[in-house]
Amino acid sequence: MVAVAILAAGKGTRMKSDLPKVLHPVAGKPMLERVIRNVEGLPVERLLVVVGHGAAQVQAALGAFPQVEFVHQEPLLGTGHAVQQLIPHLQGFTGDLLVLNGDVPLLRPTTLAQLLATHQQGQYGVTMLTALLPDPSGYGRVICDGQLQVSAIIEDRDCTPAQRQNQRVNAGIYCFRWPQLQEVLPRMTTANQQQEYYLTDTVQWLKPARAVDMLDVTEILGINDRKQLATATQLLYQRWRDEWMRRGVTMIDPLSITLEDEVELAADVILEPQTHLRGRTVIGAGSHIGPGCWLENSTIGEQVRVLYSVITNSQVAAGCQVGPFAHLREETVVGSGCRVGNFVEIKKSQVGSACRVAHLSYLGDAQLGTQVNVGAGAITANFDGRDKHPTVIGDGSKLGANSVLVAPVTLGTGVTVAAGSVVTEDVPADALVIARMRQVVKPHWRPPYLRDHEHEPSR
Repeated sequence: MVAVAILAAGKGTRMKSDLPKVLHPVAGKPMLERVIRNVEGLPVERLLVVVGHGAAQVQAALGAFPQVEFVHQEPLLGTGHAVQQLIPHLQGFTGDLLVLNGDVPLLRPTTLAQLLATHQQGQYGVTMLTALLPDPSGYGRVICDGQLQVSAIIEDRDCTPAQRQNQRVNAGIYCFRWPQLQEVLPRMTTANQQQEYYLTDTVQWLKPARAVDMLDVTEILGINDRKQLATATQLLYQRWRDEWMRRGVTMIDPLSITLEDEVELAADVILEPQTHLRGRTVIGAGSHIGPGCWLENSTIGEQVRVLYSVITNSQVAAGCQVGPFAHLREETVVGSGCRVGNFVEIKKSQVGSACRVAHLSYLGDAQLGTQVNVGAGAITANFDGRDKHPTVIGDGSKLGANSVLVAPVTLGTGVTVAAGSVVTEDVPADALVIARMRQVVKPHWRPPYLRDHEHEPSR
C-alpha cells in the first residue's frame, strides 16, 4: 500500500502574486496538478494534499481530482509540521508514504517509480532522492557512506564550512515506512535558525536510510519565483520536443516551438518556427504546420498545410490548406480537400469537402455542403443583436464576391449568388439569385462642391 502526501501549504511570497504559488501554470497546467499527474501511474491508494495559504483556491482548482484528500496546516511551521498533520488522517495505515512538494513539478513518473521500488525492495525506513550538484548552494546536504546509506541531512543554512563542500544534496522527495515515521514525528524540535520543524530531522531516527541519486538533476528544480517558473516551463517544452523528434517529427528551429504534453503528432509532421500547440491537439502524418501558428484542442488530418493561422477547438480533415492569416474558431469542422485562405474567419460551422473559402470571408453558424465556392468578402450575417441564426448552403453552390447571407437562410444545391447580393430569403436548387439594385449611371455628373470651379483654368 502506498499513500502520497503533497506539501502545498506555503505562501510563495517570492512569486509576488495573489495566486497561490502551487497554482501558477507550468507549460499550461498548474504546477500542483503536474505533481499529481506525475504519480498517476504508481500504485497509490491514498492521495493527500497539505494546504494552508490560499487553501480555498487550491481546493477549488483541484476539482477534477475527486480522489484528493485535503489536510490543513495552520500555522505554517515547516515541512515536518506539515507531515505531522497527516497523523489523524493515516491512522491505521501500514504502508509506505511518498512525500512530494507541490512546487517541484518536473519529476518524471519513472524516477518516482524507481524510488518506490528501491525503498520497498530494500525495506528501508526512509529512501530519498538525492543529486550531485557542481554548486550545491541553497540545498540541504546528505551525509552518507559509499553504499548510499544515509546518516544525516543538514540544511544549507545549518551546515559547517566543511559540510558545505559536500555536493550530494537532498531533493526533498522521500519514501517513508509510515508506521516508523509516525512514531518519530513527535520527537522533532524547532532548534534551528528558521525555528521550524524539519522533516529531514526524522532521518536520524529511521534506519536503515538510503539515498537514490538522480541522473537528470533538472527534475528536482523547485519553483520559488517567476524566473524559476519560466525555466521549468522551458525544460518541459524541451523534454517534449526531444521526445517527438525522436519519434520522427521535424522541427525547424525547435527552440521557437512550444507544445504541451497532451499533443499527439504523427511521423513526418513538420513544425515551422513560432508554432505553438496547446491542449489536446492531434496532427496527422505528413502535415506541415507554420510558421507562426497557434493550434489549441484541435485535430488536423494528414497532409494538411497550415500557415500563419489560429485554430482552436476545431477539426480540419486531410488534404486541406489553411491560411495564411486564417482563424478557425470553436466547433468548426472543415472537410477534406478544402481551401481556407487569407483573412478568413470560420466559427461554429461545418464545411463540406472540396470547398473553397479563399479570402476575406466570415462564416458563422453555417453548414456548407460539398464543393461550395465562397467568393472574396462573402459573409454569413448570423447575429441579429440578440441571437445567433444558422445558414445552410447546398452542394456545389457559389457565393459571389461581397455577398451577404442574412440568417436564418437556406440555399439549395447548385445555387449561384450574384456578387454584391444581400440574400434574406431561402433560394431553391439550381437558381441564380440577384439581390441588389440595378446599376444607374449618370453621365457628366460632378459633386456640387466641384461644379462652381468647372470653368477655372487648371493650375
